[in-house]
Order: sequence, then structure tokens, then C-alpha cells
Amino acid sequence: MMATETETRHVVFDVHDVTKVYGSGPSEVHALRGVTLELYAGQISVLLGPSGSGKSTFLNIIGGLDKPTSGYVSFEDQQLNELDEAGLTAYRRESVGFVFQFYNLIPSLTALENVALVTEIAENPMSPEEALGIVNLKERMDHFPSELSGGEQQRVAIARAIAKRPRVLLCDEPTGALDSKTGIVVIQALVDVNEKLGTTTALITHNVAIRKIADRVIHFRDGQVQEIEQIGEKIEPSELRW
Repeated sequence: MMATETETRHVVFDVHDVTKVYGSGPSEVHALRGVTLELYAGQISVLLGPSGSGKSTFLNIIGGLDKPTSGYVSFEDQQLNELDEAGLTAYRRESVGFVFQFYNLIPSLTALENVALVTEIAENPMSPEEALGIVNLKERMDHFPSELSGGEQQRVAIARAIAKRPRVLLCDEPTGALDSKTGIVVIQALVDVNEKLGTTTALITHNVAIRKIADRVIHFRDGQVQEIEQIGEKIEPSELRW
């Protein structure tokens, strides 16, 4: 008998019946409405859906930036919703790398120094040079953000996120501020990181074309998971067109 996906894949995140409600009374907003799913080790999952569908709220909860109103989130054997602020801080510092649409680099520091900020507080970091090498920016490591293109700045942000060797890489619209050619370079960097480090990667995008580089596509709508799509044959980022 053929093994099922859950039998052959190690579950990193187990998300069960998670809701998130902001505000109260007439201003109450239900950002998530009973989300249940699993994310598997080493996979790239692309999260698709319209604005307000719950994608970013979901990412913030599994990243330890927010807590669910109800339901639970397990990372490995750890219940994230039972952690206090110190526990969540330790979880984010040790296990999670974040990449956002805006790079949030410190303008007065070089690319190398921006990445080094993370390696100085991580338990088992790679060198900043190694992290920049993974995203093909070693030759630009002494440049300041103002001397780098948007795509290069985003790759510095990716290097900064991976330098602590996170188990998980969470990306919220990492190509949202980039043109297609530059965006493909950034997606290539994320795929390279996934292959070299084995990170479990979740990537939010409005760009439907990007789904083709994923192992799975999770479709959100109205705070719920509408569909989980298995991608049978992934393509190389260089083949993407949008």
C-alpha cells in the first residue's frame, strides 16, 4: 500500500482549529476562522489568497509574533500558545527567520554588518560571509543598503534571516516591491536556501505564478483554508513568468 503524505513527512507545524479575533463588539474582526493544517519539514508552502483572507495573521501566529484567540499551534512538540513572552522570544530567536516585503536594513551598516547583527545573538550561527554567499552576494558585502538594488537588499534580508540557521523561514510578500526580473532572483535565493539548509518555508504572495516553485499551495479565503494543492512537478525559478 502506498504511504500517505503524513506518513512520510515529518510534521513541523500542527495547526488545529485556530481562530483569531481582533477587537470586540461591532468592530470585531475575525481574521482566522478555524484553520487546521500541517506544514512539513523541508517543504516550501506558498500561501495564496486575496487581501484580508488571513494569510499574514496565520504567518504571524506560527512565527510567534501573535497568539491565537482559540485553537492551538504546535511546533515540533512545543505548544506555542502556552508560551509566555520570554518563551516566544526564545522561539523566534532560535527557530524562525523572517523575510518581509520591506527589507528593514540599517542604512548606516554594510550588508555584512546587517547580517552580523543576527549572528551575534544566535546560538549556532553561520558566518555572515557564508550567509551572504548562499544568496550570491559575497562580492557586495561591504556595500551599504543605499548602494544596493532592491533585489540585493532583499537578498541581504534573506541572508540575515538564515544566518542563525533557523528551522523555519517565513516570508511575507518578499517580492511584492520588486519587478519580475528582480523578483525571480529573490525567489531563486529562497529556493537555494531551502535546498541547502532544509528549512521549512512558508511564503505569502499575491502572485499566482510563484506557486509553481512550491511543494504545496495553501489557498486562503475569508479566514479559512479553502484548498490545499499539491504541486506534482515544481519548476525552476528561472522558468517563472509573471
